[in-house]
Amino acid sequence: MRLLLYYLTLLGSSYVISTYGPHQRAQMTGDILLGGLFPLHFGIASKDQDLAARPESTLCVRFNFRGFRWLQAMIFAIEEINNSSTLLPNITLGYRIFDTCNTVSKALEATLSFVAQNKIDSLSLDEFCNCTDHIPSTIAVVGAAGSAVSTAVANLRCNENLIDELSNFLTIPTDEYQWNWVIAVASDDEYGRPGIEKFEKEMEERDICIHLNELISQYFEDHEIKALADRIENSTAKVIVVFASGPDVEPLIKEMVRRNITDRIWLASEAWAISSLVAKPEYLDVMAGTIGFALKAGRIPGFREFLQHVQPKKDSHNEFVREFWEETFNCYLEDSPRFQESENGSTSFRPLCSGEEDIASVETPYLDYKHLRISYNVYVAVYSIAQALQDILTCTPGRGLFANNSCADIKKMEAWQVLKQLRHLNYTNSMGEKMRFDENSDMEANYTIINWHRSTEDGSVVFEEVGYYNMHAKRGAKLFIDRTKILWNGYSTEVPFSNCSEDCEPGTRKGIIDSMPTCCFECTECSDGEYSNHKDASVCAKCPNNSWSNGNHTFCFLKEVEFLSWTEPFGIALAICAVLGVVLTAFVIGVFVRFRNTPIVKATNRELSYVLLFSLICCFSSSLIFIGEPQDWTCRLRQPAFGVSFVLCISCILVKTNRVLLVFEAKIPTSLHRKWWGLNLQFLLVFLCTFVQVMICVVWLYNAPPSSYQNHDIDEIIFITCNEGSVMALGFLIGYTCILAAICFFFAFKSRKLPENFTEAKFITFSMLIFFIVWISFIPAYFSTYGKFVSAVEVIAILASSFGMLACIFFNKVYIILFKPSRNTTEEVRCSTAAHAFKVAAKATLKHSTTSRKKSGSLGGSSASTPSSSISVKTNGNDYDTASGKHRPRVSFGSGTVTLSLSFEESRRSSLM
Repeated sequence: MRLLLYYLTLLGSSYVISTYGPHQRAQMTGDILLGGLFPLHFGIASKDQDLAARPESTLCVRFNFRGFRWLQAMIFAIEEINNSSTLLPNITLGYRIFDTCNTVSKALEATLSFVAQNKIDSLSLDEFCNCTDHIPSTIAVVGAAGSAVSTAVANLRCNENLIDELSNFLTIPTDEYQWNWVIAVASDDEYGRPGIEKFEKEMEERDICIHLNELISQYFEDHEIKALADRIENSTAKVIVVFASGPDVEPLIKEMVRRNITDRIWLASEAWAISSLVAKPEYLDVMAGTIGFALKAGRIPGFREFLQHVQPKKDSHNEFVREFWEETFNCYLEDSPRFQESENGSTSFRPLCSGEEDIASVETPYLDYKHLRISYNVYVAVYSIAQALQDILTCTPGRGLFANNSCADIKKMEAWQVLKQLRHLNYTNSMGEKMRFDENSDMEANYTIINWHRSTEDGSVVFEEVGYYNMHAKRGAKLFIDRTKILWNGYSTEVPFSNCSEDCEPGTRKGIIDSMPTCCFECTECSDGEYSNHKDASVCAKCPNNSWSNGNHTFCFLKEVEFLSWTEPFGIALAICAVLGVVLTAFVIGVFVRFRNTPIVKATNRELSYVLLFSLICCFSSSLIFIGEPQDWTCRLRQPAFGVSFVLCISCILVKTNRVLLVFEAKIPTSLHRKWWGLNLQFLLVFLCTFVQVMICVVWLYNAPPSSYQNHDIDEIIFITCNEGSVMALGFLIGYTCILAAICFFFAFKSRKLPENFTEAKFITFSMLIFFIVWISFIPAYFSTYGKFVSAVEVIAILASSFGMLACIFFNKVYIILFKPSRNTTEEVRCSTAAHAFKVAAKATLKHSTTSRKKSGSLGGSSASTPSSSISVKTNGNDYDTASGKHRPRVSFGSGTVTLSLSFEESRRSSLM
């Protein structure tokens, strides 16, 4: 509902037309005339209209006692102003008030009376007639109660172009500030249709669905009302928002009461939130708990007494008093036209009344002055107009609002001047309240939120105030609701459920259902790694990288951080193995240093063995870098340390094996052999082999240095590992090591039959086999594991291959040195060496003899060189070979001595052609 102030053009005239417009009215003349439009009836009598005949004015039915009180509020305010000595002194306000019958057609009919009056008043007819008792133009209209009527009246006046710029000044806030959710029912008029359109837009922005969107009217047929009630009853929505007046919504509520549909919550616009048509005790079983927006109530001093002193004989200027009296006491006044109709039988019979009955003796909404809402706003509207006129009256030239700061003449003022004055109105009324208009010409929007309760005393409807809404308040303070005061459905403090779908619990999200509105959804469980911690989540939030969702997907917990730790059993075991390897290698070094002058230590190339043992310590130690939380520096150090250590180790083995092999395979050890395989050159070869690996590592660290990173691929675990930077570089590092190992294996395999006590060729072969088995197995294991197990696999490979080389190459020698000292003598080594030399010489002699015979047989009488040998065995003294005349070297076998001599005569004969 709105109370609009309409400003009509003031065109001076002296013509009397007091009879134009609807016959029934409240009217009193004055210097300045105010108009009024109020719904003194709830509707009109519906009847078929003959479109071929002249339309007749329809009859208004169902007297509105509250509407009559609003009319009385306007008259009361005007009388107060006329009796005031400070507000508009020496100026009398008059009024013309018509009944809108709560319909647009009647409101327009009454408005046309104002328009016509002003049109005729604008004509200069003094020279044609003497009009001394004229009615002045209506300067403003207070009303109408109901936004549909207000809109229609405003549109008519715009079309008439009566003023240059039409503005509505509202003493009741605009309807768009009060809209809320779900089923929408609106009156089929200029109040309901725009309201519901705006409501739809607001709901769409807030992702709230409107399950039903229905229009309603008090003139609907019974079957239309029943069909609407069926749709509401079958809907899953439990909240019904109604933009309609009391008369329009009454038929629907009656049908809902008849069906006893009690599980609905009604949200009422201010047009029916406190309507006496529906706020009845007999409706509370269905309507209890209704939430409504009502205008802010106010107090009007003296208004109660004014209402009680109304009488038909005293209020002759108000023709509505007679009907009010008859409807209140259910009687007819003696001179009433309806009394005559009842005598003729055209209306129902009622007894006569005198017009002097006690109005306070009956119960009527007219006297319900506890919460004056619309009456108070009518009162304020009249005073606002009077204050604007007072500002014009008291304006000081040079401080006015018009051209050149001029003032308007109150005797010749025009409507636009009053309108402009109202726009700048800002005053404090007699109740101490500040009155001002905003930039849209609206008064501050103040609504009281009410909740329908049932009185515990008499069962009547109680409008319990549960909050307020102030559109012009600061953000966050516009709406206040005391939820503890709300009784839903009249008895419950629990907010009722009104959704298409059940609430989605935490850990789920709303999923779209095809061909259904957005408020209808299915609850879908959040995916792993996502969570929702509140109900009806539209989306599941993704957990941070360092977190993972719990089993119910209601929160995220920190992922467990894993790496090959020093404190876990696996890491401890590997560390113990590495330390054990270092200790064992150090023990071997100690044994070799302690027995460095023994034949076995000397025979194994003592200096190179020290380097080999040092490299094994480095190999074992490099495995420790793989344990612990990876850091950038450890990631850049561990692979080069491993690669260089192993290449240094294998280089030493390679040089040792190849040197012994060349010495034993050489037919005549010359000074060239001894020079070539000197100690310095051996170290140079080891250095060169190791330097290649060092350069590989340098290039790797320069171009793609490894670094630590967190691997989040596993759901609940963060693996801190090393990003090697370049898998190709790692491949070159391991590949180069394996190439050296393969060469070493080749030479070791060739020298596997050398004297057992002199060289470890067989054991080197075994160690290289172990090396190949370990690292060939390492490749698929490395690429098939993840997380901390990648480091563990490489540590195991390092330790296995290191222990293999340590055990195969050195443990046998340590055993002989410590537990078989008899085998660690010069004689034992020489015996073994002599035996090996004898086998080699015999094979060489046999091979040479066979070759010579073949050549002799093919060449005929050619001569060939023949080997000569002599072996003498002597138990005592030195052996002497008679054939050569030289002493021979001796090798002792037990208690005897064997002297062995080998010589070859080279054939100097030229080969035959």
